[in-house]
Amino acid sequence: MDGITFGRASLLCTLLLWAFQVCSGTVDVEAAPKVEVLKGETAKLPCKYTVSTSSSTTVVEWYIEEQETRKRVAFRSEGDDGKTDDGTPLTGRATIGEDFTLTITSVQPSDELSFFCQANAGPAGVGEASTSLKVFFAPEKPELTRPSSQAISVGAPTSSEIGTCVTKNGHPQPRIIWFKDGQPLPEIKDKREDTHMVPSLVKESSGLYTVKSTLFMKPTKADKDSEFQCTVEYSMPGDQNKQKKSNTININLNYPSEKATFTLVNTDPVKEGDTVTMKCETDGNPQPEFDFTKDDKAVSGVGGMLVLKSVKRSDAGVYKCTATDFDNLDADLSGTISLVVNYIDSVSVIPVEPQVVMLGDKVEWQCKTKASAVHTVQWKKGSEVLSQDGTLSIQDVSYDKAGEYMCVGAVPSVPGLTAQASVSLTVKGKPMIETPVAGEVGKEGDSVTLKCSAYGSPAPQVIWKPSGKESISLEANKVVATVTLQATAEVMKDGVICEVSNEHGTDSKTFSVAIKRAIPANENSADRADKQQGGSSGVVIAVVVCVLLLLLLVAAIYFLNKKSKLPCSKKDKKEVATGEVNNDIVVEMKTDKANEEAGLLNKRPSTEQ
Repeated sequence: MDGITFGRASLLCTLLLWAFQVCSGTVDVEAAPKVEVLKGETAKLPCKYTVSTSSSTTVVEWYIEEQETRKRVAFRSEGDDGKTDDGTPLTGRATIGEDFTLTITSVQPSDELSFFCQANAGPAGVGEASTSLKVFFAPEKPELTRPSSQAISVGAPTSSEIGTCVTKNGHPQPRIIWFKDGQPLPEIKDKREDTHMVPSLVKESSGLYTVKSTLFMKPTKADKDSEFQCTVEYSMPGDQNKQKKSNTININLNYPSEKATFTLVNTDPVKEGDTVTMKCETDGNPQPEFDFTKDDKAVSGVGGMLVLKSVKRSDAGVYKCTATDFDNLDADLSGTISLVVNYIDSVSVIPVEPQVVMLGDKVEWQCKTKASAVHTVQWKKGSEVLSQDGTLSIQDVSYDKAGEYMCVGAVPSVPGLTAQASVSLTVKGKPMIETPVAGEVGKEGDSVTLKCSAYGSPAPQVIWKPSGKESISLEANKVVATVTLQATAEVMKDGVICEVSNEHGTDSKTFSVAIKRAIPANENSADRADKQQGGSSGVVIAVVVCVLLLLLLVAAIYFLNKKSKLPCSKKDKKEVATGEVNNDIVVEMKTDKANEEAGLLNKRPSTEQ
């Protein structure tokens, strides 16, 4: 009996509970699971609700959760204005709209919280949904700096600081990645490792993050030219991962020398008078001290440079550079250079004295020199090469052979290595006048200027007959005399005589003077016009004559054809057509002038056939 009573009571309770749930109803709330926004922009958090049964009043409230404690920031009832709560982080920046969307302006990193939208429908019940607000802000470009300490030494017992990378004002927290020669380095924070990073994080009062990372390594000699760089990796809305690269740095690395090189900086063959530069260096850093010797005798250099100014042939020899690196005393750090100084001796000319010969005689010079390599000897006058075997011989000397001659010695394999000497030749003899040029005047009585050029040594005396205003000048190895006088009738008849003389003889030439034919400036054009006009007239006349002859021929044929009264009648024509020929033909011609003129003017065909 008791069991039956208990079963009935349980069933009754279940039915009552079901009836209560049906009568009270349910509230469903929908909100965006996540809203992403950039710092400083506006965020909108939507919220919607549904109630299974009718409810007279529904209130929608927005809460934030800080340190596991909820705090309301805004609320609104259907048909009423929305309101915000005082004393919250969103006061003055949050509003709730008619559709219950919570709008937050000037979003800050501190606004990255969990938001809850709660709908209270009274007897119908309460429902809520949550939204996570994510705030983003791109950090500044990272800056990479080297430590201010001295250079890093290879083989140091502990890891050395390579550089520090800093990026500022990012949200959420960015990440720094290190690169060496373009390849990323594993992120190792264990300080016991040779290569590791020491990170640090600072959250600014603005809520943004400043991230710093310092790289430590035990570099080797292979790292002397390596480039280091860091990259900041950060998140942006839409699950985007972006990067910004820093500047690059190299490290100041000290490492011992293993070998030395000794080189001649000059690229061309060395010749006497040049400045010679020899450079000694090792593959270590810093460079050690250097010592220089020449043929085992010490010479002075500066650093790794040995400079010889205005070298002579005696400077040739074997030069040696020796370096001493106390970090690697076992290494052979030396090098040698065999310096060759090319030279050419002064040119020797025989005879060396200036040569004076008579016109028509012979002269000869010999030129010799010595050099460190195969050389050439040339005789030149100006740019003209006269001989290439060291001997210059001139037969039958003329006045134009006088002047300066140059003997040039050169070493073709060494640019610029030359030596030279000059000699002079003077040709003596009786004077010789160049072919005279006639003078011209506009009319008798005008002034005329004549020029007489004469070779000779010693320089000849010049006499003009008749005389006038005279002047004399020297041009190269000849005398040039000019005279200006009046072109009288006698001058125009007999000319002007130029007479030259020296101790070896005389010469004279007569310069004629004539009246220059005056040609008007427009004469040529007038002649051409007349010729063109005459040519045109000739063409017209020829055409007219041809036309007249053609007309006469046509007229003759016409009249012969028209005058059928000739013995060649129709019958005769017929006979001719049939091949019968009368050898006794008599032709009678009558002139009908009126008919002829009519035929020519009207050009009507004859009716008589």
